[in-house]
Amino acid sequence: MDSAKSNLGSGQKILVTGASGYVGGRLVRQLLTGNFQVRVMVREKRKISGQPWMDQVEVAVANANDYASTEKALEGIHTAFYLLHSINMGSNFDELEATMARNFTKAAEAAGVKQIVYLGGIANDKHISKHLQSRANTGHVLTEGKVPVLEMRAGIIIGSGSASFEMLRHLTHRLPIMTTPKWVSNRTQPIAIRDVLWYLSHAAALEKPVDGVFDIGGPEILSYADMMQTFAKLSGLRKRWIIKVPVLSPGLSSLWIGLVTPVPTALARPLVGSLISEVVADPEKSLNGIIDPPPEGLLHLAKSIELALSKISAHDVETRWSDATAQPAPWAKAQNDPDWAGETTYRDNRSLIIDLPSEKVWARVETIGGETGWYGAGYLWFLRGLLDRMFGGVGLRRGRRDSDHLRIGDSLDFWRVEELEPGKHLKLYAEMILPGKAWLEFNVEPVIEDGKTKTIITQTASYSPRGLGGQLYWYAVLPFHIFIFPTMLRNIAKSARNT
Repeated sequence: MDSAKSNLGSGQKILVTGASGYVGGRLVRQLLTGNFQVRVMVREKRKISGQPWMDQVEVAVANANDYASTEKALEGIHTAFYLLHSINMGSNFDELEATMARNFTKAAEAAGVKQIVYLGGIANDKHISKHLQSRANTGHVLTEGKVPVLEMRAGIIIGSGSASFEMLRHLTHRLPIMTTPKWVSNRTQPIAIRDVLWYLSHAAALEKPVDGVFDIGGPEILSYADMMQTFAKLSGLRKRWIIKVPVLSPGLSSLWIGLVTPVPTALARPLVGSLISEVVADPEKSLNGIIDPPPEGLLHLAKSIELALSKISAHDVETRWSDATAQPAPWAKAQNDPDWAGETTYRDNRSLIIDLPSEKVWARVETIGGETGWYGAGYLWFLRGLLDRMFGGVGLRRGRRDSDHLRIGDSLDFWRVEELEPGKHLKLYAEMILPGKAWLEFNVEPVIEDGKTKTIITQTASYSPRGLGGQLYWYAVLPFHIFIFPTMLRNIAKSARNT
């Protein structure tokens, strides 16, 4: 088979699904660098409105569960990247993934797509997890149509912001001595996100369509314990003491990881399930001769970790595992419900005039959350985050992509940036588990008072309850709001004065 062109972009139009996710968001930028024409398929345009490449792509608003919108998104497309998954969508995620894949491949065939490229996970072990089995099954379903499917199966992806890297990083940092299940000794073949993007972007430039399953992995085969020791050494930490025990099931392991790392239990469970299997590439499924490795070679684990850490230190994390919208609690309404669906909206509205330029005040607002915290009542925020984790939510540990700047779609602890007008307005949507929907807004604007230019900051907490339980929740937390929200405003002002 012909190998990929070296000059990449060939004038053919490429579709990227999952563009608001970790791999998809980076692939779009890689393809644009390679001079491809790119269309992205997203369920909601606002999710990617803060991306730096937004004005360089076509945007198709579609849902893979809806045939008509999917077929329209695929019209005129030569190569379609299928980067969708549902592992954070409940216990029946495998059924959802199969349904989406079946719908997508039928729509691709009807639209005349020439090539589908799908990124799955290495599944060569006889005993594979439900997550890896679903990934493999998705690839099989995609091949039910007539469009050739190039399925790449990757090992653990190492890169700044990836869920696997964050899990590795925080486990190693926070547990100098750890009791671990036996899966830490299983063999795995991690691969740098840089190399995953190399293979994916070059798949868009193939001379002829390719149909087949191929494994992609880094140059090393090692255990998860080896990965933790490598990370510790590169981070200047002492060697970790790892005590293996046979009693920790995947369920217990994921609960433990959910408590120690920013990765919530719901996402940790399929990741841990994958580690129970050996995730090693099959040499007979190599892409060599179709897409050759990067000229400088595939990155070793140590170099992958160093690169990821340097990106984090430089605040240059393009995408994070948390970029994709979290699944709401089963009893919560969808975010796009009609205005009348909630019936009642409760608000806590406060404002403060500060004798400072609006730019200084906005700078403090934009750095909220993450390492900065929530400007007071830290123990109450901690308890709310812990409670959220206990009920399967994301908790506070997701942090933020960049410590100084936000963009629409960013996750921010257990919030997500829904609206952003730099220097003026920030609106956060709550992704914590709630019997309803909640928002937190900040507005910053200059005002003239006593002949002087000052700044008024307005802070509004809004809540739309679901049923009686939702209303009772509002009144239960109201006493805490009376303490938390005025404290936030005062400390934002204090921080602005001190910088």
